[in-house]
Amino acid sequence: MANSNLPRRIIKETQRLLSEPAPGISASPSEDNMRYFNVMVLGPSQSPYEGGVFKLELFLPEEYPMSAPKASCLYTSRALLMILIWSRLGFSPRYTIPTLISLEESVLIF
Repeated sequence: MANSNLPRRIIKETQRLLSEPAPGISASPSEDNMRYFNVMVLGPSQSPYEGGVFKLELFLPEEYPMSAPKASCLYTSRALLMILIWSRLGFSPRYTIPTLISLEESVLIF
């Protein structure tokens, strides 16, 4: 895991994400590229997705946090919903990696 080329913010957010995982969410950076995250979200209880496991990919572009990360869902079309949510809410540099991943989980509730 080479951190030397990463902005300090990404390093701090990644450390926080790994040390304070959100319930039902597993996320880790790729060893080859720490801008690329493998995310697994458990379907929220008492929702139509309860018991489901949703695999996502999250990529932080060079312009992050000034531009939104790229998200794709490996088995569903939820990534399109994330792009729509970010475009409607207006992506903001104040969003952290853990916040973005929590937003992805909230999409499953709808």
